[in-house]
Amino acid sequence: MNIINKISEINPKAKIVDGFDDAIIGICSRFGSEDVIAYDYNKCIEILMMDMSLEESLEYMEYNVVGSYVGEGTPVYIRK
Repeated sequence: MNIINKISEINPKAKIVDGFDDAIIGICSRFGSEDVIAYDYNKCIEILMMDMSLEESLEYMEYNVVGSYVGEGTPVYIRK
């Protein structure tokens, strides 16, 4: 069973970000909220850099990914 299926079993409302499967590091639990997917921020940048410069990747990540609330199940991005 892959990580996406496991996460879907734990919280079917957890949002999955297309193209960032390799950046999933686990599940985040927080008080008063359902578990959500935790992504490695730096790995997301590496994935974006396959098609963009570092500057473009950082801007895209901050504005379009981290800065985007998509309702219940919105993922978290962890800087290690």
